[in-house]
Amino acid sequence: MALAAVLVVLTGVAAGGYLASTAAGSRQDTVTLRVSLFGDFGYQDLYKKFEATHPGIEIKEDIQSYPDHHANLAKHLAVNSGADDIEAVEVGFIAQFKSQPSKFYDLKKMGAGKLAKQWLDWKWKQSLSPNGAQIGLGTDVGSLAICYRRDIFKRAGLPTSRAAVSKLWPTWDKFIATGKRFQKHAPKGVRFFDSGSNVFNAIIAQLNPAYYSSGGKVIVGANAKVKQAWNLTMQGVLGHESAGLAAFSTDWNTGYKKGTFATVTCPAWMMGYIQGQAPNTKGKWDIASVPGGGGNWGGSFLTVPKQGSHQKEAYALAKFLTSPASEAFIFKQTGNLPSQPALYKSTAITGFKNPFFNNAPVGKIFTDSAKKLKPQVTGPHQGDIQTAVSNAIQRVEQGKQSPAKSWKQFLKDVKNVA
Repeated sequence: MALAAVLVVLTGVAAGGYLASTAAGSRQDTVTLRVSLFGDFGYQDLYKKFEATHPGIEIKEDIQSYPDHHANLAKHLAVNSGADDIEAVEVGFIAQFKSQPSKFYDLKKMGAGKLAKQWLDWKWKQSLSPNGAQIGLGTDVGSLAICYRRDIFKRAGLPTSRAAVSKLWPTWDKFIATGKRFQKHAPKGVRFFDSGSNVFNAIIAQLNPAYYSSGGKVIVGANAKVKQAWNLTMQGVLGHESAGLAAFSTDWNTGYKKGTFATVTCPAWMMGYIQGQAPNTKGKWDIASVPGGGGNWGGSFLTVPKQGSHQKEAYALAKFLTSPASEAFIFKQTGNLPSQPALYKSTAITGFKNPFFNNAPVGKIFTDSAKKLKPQVTGPHQGDIQTAVSNAIQRVEQGKQSPAKSWKQFLKDVKNVA
């Protein structure tokens, strides 16, 4: 069945109960559902499909930056006012919010429990609160690869085919070594990677445990592998391999357009971001394997805060947006990899090639990476720790502190937030 047809069928099924109640006259007024996101999730076409089969509902989207979105959601929950009907929560913050289950509707009581097997088991459990309430429905997973500029690699004397490039860095040590080789012949003003924090976070994503022990204790300072990741990242930074750009900053976005870096840690959703920031670079990018294999950066959940007055409609929309058909549709639009394992067997996903990235077989690349994922133990201050370490790395990149002093301040910052 064609994807569009699947969407129509599933939308119609989801619509059934609501249409019946509307026809019976139980709701005459227009219901406005507000959806709060960080960045563009690619939902616009899906909103239209939902509205078409749900007369009387209109959807409004609110988009904020990643840190502002989560900080504002925390404030809204604290004062019991201001949250949207649906609030997206990124995996780095889901532990923080699921520790407050009383602030969200338990989606299992709305029928989500019957859908649990629709998701990767660990994805379902990530948004399951300590008291057993399910506060969110999974959107995507951020299985990892490395996006690289073929044209810049060629100018630096490196191989350009994705198979040959993947062989350059089976490990992160080899990745940094490749960067050293790159910089010897790099075009003027071009660095090997965009940001030390993005490299560091990718290495951390492959560790388990990383910041938290299985018992929920913060172990940042005691985990030797975290320090090893820091030391390796600092090796690249001090070797002038990093462009020193803060992720999602204006300078970072400009870097994509001007080609000031040759590689970027590339979770599946990054494909859509690159295409949006630098549409004129089509064909210049390609995608190679991530060092170390597997790993996850990102992935989100749609939650329904209790502050909302349209919880049934909000749940119906969240359920639709995270359905297998919707997630398959989004993958082809933005590159966000579904968290629905059944889709990893679908040729519509595994056979998909992205022309922007030199026709890279992105469906196979990212589903293969997703199959290697091992869920990481996270805690309520995961996002805060990530922010603290990104700031620490940037201090070194900007020449404000030495690696040793910045590491010590990072550990102090962790104690303050966790």
